[in-house]
Amino acid sequence: MKHQLLQTNKIRLIDHSKPEEAEIISSFATDDALCLSVSETKQLTMRYWVHRPTIVLGIPDSRLPYLSEGTSYLKELGYEVMVRNSGGLAVVLDKGILNISLIFADSKSYNLHDGYDAMVDFIDFVFSDMGLKIEAYEITASYCPGSYDLSVDGKKFAGISQRRVKNGSAVQIYLCVEGSGSERANHLKAFYQKSLKNSTTKFTYPTIDPSVMISLEELTNQSFSVQETIDMIERKLEGHEVKLKKDELTEKEFAWFEQRLKLMNKRNQHI
Repeated sequence: MKHQLLQTNKIRLIDHSKPEEAEIISSFATDDALCLSVSETKQLTMRYWVHRPTIVLGIPDSRLPYLSEGTSYLKELGYEVMVRNSGGLAVVLDKGILNISLIFADSKSYNLHDGYDAMVDFIDFVFSDMGLKIEAYEITASYCPGSYDLSVDGKKFAGISQRRVKNGSAVQIYLCVEGSGSERANHLKAFYQKSLKNSTTKFTYPTIDPSVMISLEELTNQSFSVQETIDMIERKLEGHEVKLKKDELTEKEFAWFEQRLKLMNKRNQHI
């Protein structure tokens, strides 16, 4: 791990990788609470999170002209729907998607690109033994396209967003590990079609080509689970002499979490 933000021999680890244990809305409140915490402790924190089938909308998605028709379609497919507080557009979460948050202190002393670059460097480090040529650039026909989409041969398997609170920064990545990337993309393609209905909008929403989305399972042509990915991350870090301190939220962090959860619930009242 070459990036300066990752130069540490100890990482606090919070494991929220059991999809039945928490509502999706709580994950974003948790990262906000951890941003407030690292502002004081300066301790690099990593958190895994996995959720039941959920479509997480970006703020621009919440302004779609026929949003209710789009969200009704997603709910009929069995997805929960919520609006997140970090950047980007709609993404798909389910038990085959591993989300990782790296929560850094001193965010005011570096720019946004530093946080994104640190996550790219971390993923390069984790998968360095697999022979994958991972590139970071925008896959425009993907869902939630961005400058830090991670892809192999033009096929996107991960996307990164960032959220800053006080002096902490949560850099969040979703890794499409299991199942079909294109199938997930098909659901969001239909969502945008139903939510837009060829309307002209000030914001340009993505025109999704499902063929550009892929999972790690599909990339490697082998069974590849979320738990195996977590195990690989921990082996790589421990082999790099990084001590992982497995932990839970403190009482103070939980109080911050409850405050942030109220804000998230307010944001999602109309969904």
